[in-house]
Amino acid sequence: MITEMLSSSSIGKTPLSRSNFSPSNGKPSRASFICCVRKNAESNGSSSGPLQLELGNQSSDENVPQMRSAIRKLFREAQQNILYLNKQRILAMEELDRVKREKRSLLDRIEQLERIKLMYTRKDKFSLSAELLLRIDSMVLTSLIGSKEASEFRWLVMDSIGSIADYFSEKMHKQDTELLVELRHFPRKSRKSGYHIIHICTEMAPVVSVGSLAPYVTGLSRALQRKGNLVEVILPKYASLNLNEVHGLREVEAEFHSYFNGQLHGNRIWTGVVCGIGVTFIEPLYYSAFFGCENIYGYSNDFERFTYFSRASLDYIVKAGKQPDVLHIHNWETSIVGPLFWDVFVNQGLGGTRIMLTCQSFESQCVEQPEKLALCGLDPYGLHCSDRLQDNTKSHLVNVLKAGVVYSNNVIIMSSMQTKGQIIHATSHGLEPTLTIHKDKLVVAPPGFDSSAWDPSVDMFLPQNYSADLKGKSVCKVSLQQHLGLQEKASIVLVGCIFSDISDIELENLKTLIWMASRRGVQFVFMGSGQTPGLNSALEYFEEELKDENMRFLNKYDESLAHLVLAGSDIMLCPSFDGTVLQIPLKAMRYGAMPILLDFTDSKYGHSVDRDLEGTEFSRYINDTFSNMPLNQAIDELKNNPSKWDKKIVDAMTKDFSWDAKCCDIHISAYTAIKNL
Repeated sequence: MITEMLSSSSIGKTPLSRSNFSPSNGKPSRASFICCVRKNAESNGSSSGPLQLELGNQSSDENVPQMRSAIRKLFREAQQNILYLNKQRILAMEELDRVKREKRSLLDRIEQLERIKLMYTRKDKFSLSAELLLRIDSMVLTSLIGSKEASEFRWLVMDSIGSIADYFSEKMHKQDTELLVELRHFPRKSRKSGYHIIHICTEMAPVVSVGSLAPYVTGLSRALQRKGNLVEVILPKYASLNLNEVHGLREVEAEFHSYFNGQLHGNRIWTGVVCGIGVTFIEPLYYSAFFGCENIYGYSNDFERFTYFSRASLDYIVKAGKQPDVLHIHNWETSIVGPLFWDVFVNQGLGGTRIMLTCQSFESQCVEQPEKLALCGLDPYGLHCSDRLQDNTKSHLVNVLKAGVVYSNNVIIMSSMQTKGQIIHATSHGLEPTLTIHKDKLVVAPPGFDSSAWDPSVDMFLPQNYSADLKGKSVCKVSLQQHLGLQEKASIVLVGCIFSDISDIELENLKTLIWMASRRGVQFVFMGSGQTPGLNSALEYFEEELKDENMRFLNKYDESLAHLVLAGSDIMLCPSFDGTVLQIPLKAMRYGAMPILLDFTDSKYGHSVDRDLEGTEFSRYINDTFSNMPLNQAIDELKNNPSKWDKKIVDAMTKDFSWDAKCCDIHISAYTAIKNL
């Protein structure tokens, strides 16, 4: 390379010799120049012009050292150019690798989203059956068939769910009159055992979710349906509904009126399928503002809003000729269904129906002036007494949640950790006298989770699936570390936290835990659910305050990333084992991460929970296995006794705490008990 550069310089034009005279005339030659030109003279900050060295009229002996110096300088600069070009080539290759990784990641994400879209758009047998059941409702509302024939068709659909879905999959586009002909020609089978359950509620995941009620309604309904029961849901048609999650949404072309405030008022009826469950949406016309607002709860007229909906739901059930085994109502918002049913509707073809109430908690109860009960057709004076709706503390008011407890045949209380006695005496919020009187009809049930969506052996969000053998979990950890820019090493302990809410006290406890654990090289990943105002800002302030390179804060809940956090974590910190919104402790065990309490000494949770026969299977297991273990002890066990750790993790992964397990069994037993009354 240097030879080529020298050949292009002025040296080649004026050869040097020992003599300083021109052979032609014997006279001294003109001054000679060495011109060294680089291909990229500016690349390393050197002069942009050629390097010129004037030799002048000097003796050849004096020229030689200068030439050598020029050549050495030229050689050094050539070396610098080579090093610079090599560095640029390496940077270009790294950039190319990064682009390739991003492209691969983008293609994987597109493929993942396509699979999810296919999963949700493909109609399974339950979705088709639910859609057919809603069409039967439409036939009743438009007077094509009577309630008796409709009841026969409904059970025909449920008893032949597999074959009838195949038969009608290409016929659902037909008009109701044509579909009716097909139904009448479909062969009958003997009736199987199972219950017809209608949920009258205010939330259902994923179309409208605020708290723990939404996943409960969807998860339980799907579990009940998988076990051969006919399940339907009635919801208000909120303006904020996520209609993208409703398949086959259609308006029923029939008039439907319901009673409120002394008059009959028109409603639009919409039907659709959500997660394989048939859903009816009631949209008031005159009182359109009731559910046209932005939020679900928190308005001064909430009593009027949900009382209207409760009464309209019962009017719709009668109009559609439904005769369910159980009307399942939820929290105070639909508790008024209890007295309405027994005082107004039981003799309208619903003599075989029973009422079940589920309470996610007793914190919100709704107390109102007694005269407001007349809005939905109830007798205020007959109900305003101590053994009916009169509030236990404010005797001049009526308590709507108390109405649900008193007028239901059974009351399910959702709790993973608390016993019936603890709930009555510690968390009843003034309803202790009422709950004590009705103690025999109280049942405690643990919440579950959707095992079809949260299963590491088939989870489409994971880079590698795994089961109880844990092969593949380390791949998920490294993938999570890589995604978040953490040091990529499977042997590093990784602690995950996914919060729906966190108190100031819990935040301080968290700071202490992180400070202690980070000194041991532990990595932390935090994700807020985004359901609680102020949570994300609190976590952002937390991140700014701690500034630890081993911590990552994700201030927006990401469903796909939540799967990877669970799969990549060794430990999941939980504010409570009794959380019913995100069910993190249950999912953590399924994904091979140990659930550890944020404050294991907290008397509300941890080891202080009574270990009596009333406790749930989950509470007994969690108390015996994880509840008394602080974070530092868990880290020690993971590092120093991995075989003991793996044994606990494998055992936890094989436990079934999904909606299909104990939760569903308890509900079916409760339905059976009240049907036998």
